[in-house]
Amino acid sequence: MPIKKQDNWRLIRNPEKGKYCFLITVNKWSIELQKHEFVSLFNLLETLIDQVLIIENQLMDEELINLELERLPWYAELEGTKNNWSLRIIFESNEETRSFEMYWPSSISKDLFFEMRKMWESMH
Repeated sequence: MPIKKQDNWRLIRNPEKGKYCFLITVNKWSIELQKHEFVSLFNLLETLIDQVLIIENQLMDEELINLELERLPWYAELEGTKNNWSLRIIFESNEETRSFEMYWPSSISKDLFFEMRKMWESMH
């Protein structure tokens, strides 16, 4: 059961949990995801963050950026500077079971995303 934990976030993969085997906790909220939801969230965020990496050499350190990407059932918005950005993520269930919104402040968004990448890579 891979667990990555910092002071104000946690990322857990527990296949024994069944359907909802991924847990993302940020500050005082948590959400459980199915494997296909985790994979589609990771792919969405990877695309969004790759866009920042493509343009980062063209941006000044203090220049503000706002990038949005939608791939149903996900919508994600990256906001900040090239080195310090937050993420707002919305999930609208296809199965009409649940919907939710997450916010990852700039103090944790990079670390949490890169841990998601490590977790995704360990699964493939």
